[in-house]
Amino acid sequence: MYPNPRKTKSIRRLGAVDIAALKAAVLAIPEDIWQAENADKPNRFEALDATAHIVFRFVSDVRDWRASFARPIWEAWEPTIMPVLRAATADYGYTNGVFPRVMLARMPAGGIIQPHRDANPAAKWPHKIHVPIQTNDEVLFRLGGETHHIAEGEAAEVNNMDMHAVVNRGADSRIHLIFEYYDADQADPAWIGEAVGA
Repeated sequence: MYPNPRKTKSIRRLGAVDIAALKAAVLAIPEDIWQAENADKPNRFEALDATAHIVFRFVSDVRDWRASFARPIWEAWEPTIMPVLRAATADYGYTNGVFPRVMLARMPAGGIIQPHRDANPAAKWPHKIHVPIQTNDEVLFRLGGETHHIAEGEAAEVNNMDMHAVVNRGADSRIHLIFEYYDADQADPAWIGEAVGA
């Protein structure tokens, strides 16, 4: 199952986007909402450690990115998040771009995400994009043997097929908007039928 050849091989800096409205809304989320959404999240992987998530959209099957669903919280957040998603992906030029997974990820001070690759087949095709909503200079993203920092409000595609890890050595939580994006007009890979058992 080869990955999408359009995906970055390392990190692709997509530029700054306006996150002012989204940041204000995210920082106003009550702790009980974070706790409730994190307890009910569909993305439970050991590598994520103590990182909490609010999942807005997710794939219906981790073998296939082409079908996804909105969780109940998405309706209220869509007007605030969609402008950021569109701005972050403008350079791709896709006429029929789709966002199968959209979430917030909050890593506490001192938190880590263990080295891992996004292994499920549904992660092999879409672009994986991060937009830091709150960060600090001590949040370091290790990817393919190199260390990177993504600034607040900067959109960046990362190679989720390579080994990657994150550490937050700062005093504050790191909160990222993380999402996937693909071109619905791009031909499906030959292996998708085998992956989903079709």
